[in-house]
Amino acid sequence: MSTPTENAPAGFIDRRQSSGASGQGLERRQFANSHASLSPDARQLAEAIDSYKLQNRRRFITFEEMLTVIQSLGYRKG
Repeated sequence: MSTPTENAPAGFIDRRQSSGASGQGLERRQFANSHASLSPDARQLAEAIDSYKLQNRRRFITFEEMLTVIQSLGYRKG
């Protein structure tokens, strides 16, 4: 039986076993890597979500987790 990479087209890079293209273990992000173009409030939310993901070792978060982050910033349904 052959492995998936043996049947892969030329130029295919199997990243499942790799820790990143440069070997640095770079994380893929759910949202953009730069928050420079965001409004101050959106930047605060993006940074809070990034912090939550780092603290909880999560690459992607659920809507419930996002709600938790938003509430932790003091937002309440009015």
